Amino acid sequence: MQIDMAFFLERFYPGDYVDSTYDIDYEVLYSQGFRGIIFDIDNTLVEHGMPATGRAVELFERLRRTGFDTCVISNNKEPRVAPFANEVGTKYIYDAKKPSTKNYIKAMQLMGTDRSDTIFVGDQLFTDVWGANRAGIRTYLVKPIDRHEEIQIILKRYLEKIVLWFYARSKKDRRS
Repeated sequence: MQIDMAFFLERFYPGDYVDSTYDIDYEVLYSQGFRGIIFDIDNTLVEHGMPATGRAVELFERLRRTGFDTCVISNNKEPRVAPFANEVGTKYIYDAKKPSTKNYIKAMQLMGTDRSDTIFVGDQLFTDVWGANRAGIRTYLVKPIDRHEEIQIILKRYLEKIVLWFYARSKKDRRS
């Protein structure tokens, strides 16, 4: 029995793949009816373990002015997540156990949104994107901010490269 590798890997494909969280045109997304954004923190908004930067604070202020509600979800513990969330002024969920869908759904409940008007932004395929895809949320994969990561994440990045190769090929095939 032959397995269609691309079909198997599609569950990990992001809706969109962009260079940075800060490159997404959130105003266009708002005009398309999106109202809630769930973010990962580490290597999505800031370098791993770092406090909120001025750039991150400004992004959340801009999103509030636009009309978005936001929530950060992280597999980290509360001492990491709560201070960051407070600095940027957003709701949060810690120890999210991504890729479980439970806390993506909880984040939507906290924001008063649903699958149809919520976006997820994260830097990892096998936790962030896969969980959001399983929850039925539109996903944005962003390139990691910092190349220096924990060993278990470095190992996953090698597998992500394979998935992203198939993803790029599928996008190219659709354009042909």
